[in-house]
Amino acid sequence: MIRFIGKRLLLSVPVLLLASVVVFFGLSAIGDPLAELRRSPNVSQETIQNTIEAKHLDDPLPVQYGYWLRDAVTDAFGTTTFGQEIWPELSRAAWNTLQLVVAAEVIALLLAVPIGVISARRQYSWLDYGLTGLSFLGYSIPVFWFALILQVVFTNLFLDTGVRVFYTSGLNSVDPGGGLVFVLDRLQHLALPVLALVYLNVAAYSRYMRSEMLEVLGAEYLRTARAKGVPERLVVRRHALRNALIPLVTVAALNFGMTFGGAIVTETVFSLDGMGLFFIDALESRDVYSVMAFLMLTAVFIMIGNLLADLSYGYLDPRSRT
Repeated sequence: MIRFIGKRLLLSVPVLLLASVVVFFGLSAIGDPLAELRRSPNVSQETIQNTIEAKHLDDPLPVQYGYWLRDAVTDAFGTTTFGQEIWPELSRAAWNTLQLVVAAEVIALLLAVPIGVISARRQYSWLDYGLTGLSFLGYSIPVFWFALILQVVFTNLFLDTGVRVFYTSGLNSVDPGGGLVFVLDRLQHLALPVLALVYLNVAAYSRYMRSEMLEVLGAEYLRTARAKGVPERLVVRRHALRNALIPLVTVAALNFGMTFGGAIVTETVFSLDGMGLFFIDALESRDVYSVMAFLMLTAVFIMIGNLLADLSYGYLDPRSRT
């Protein structure tokens, strides 16, 4: 298994290197990274010249890329256009988003797998039609609209009853306290954005799970197991479920990295201080180096998702370890 992980990690290095080339040269082609500084009346020419020297903007683009890559690897992405360190803000935002995404992914998988199995085992029943309808509804509802509806419902509930079930914005209260009180306060704030992402993901995952279970349940080896007298619950749990999970693992692993970088809408609606706010702030200030750091960190998490998928393959199907 260690050799298997090592091979996957080595394969990730050239992919990330290629991603860094695309990110750097793609954003560098947009325009002058110091355009915002040059327009500011409070920034002196000396400051602009110091920034040019610090970022090596007088050098050719390949040389600039080399310096940027060095800073990204050895100095945690270096500094912004305005001289602030990128990593403290980026790591804080990433940690907040990671809490949201991991909670949403885990809950979505725990719900989607049994929903997909039940739908497949009771194909064309009223329960299957009902679950399928809810899944299609989840596909059709934009996540920002569902998030706004959740805000309206729980805000009205609070105004009508005076009971605060869940908060509709922010990550914590003004004075969240410490210990268990802090954890409970964070959970109350994350509940609605997690629910918004969970509904969207369950709709997708349950459809994949149902489709794969239907295909596996009709396989010859399962007919053989039933003919030998193996109870149906063991046929489903030990044989069908394990093979049906393999395609779902691929979808969930890829979705993990994409959700990490793409939860911008959900975080914006609920005013969460995460990667979404970091990205929006970087765009508004035209800070190219913060945007590059955001895109590269997103690429890293997509690679982590791929690695988790490969490890899951190794567990579900030992033949994939070779």
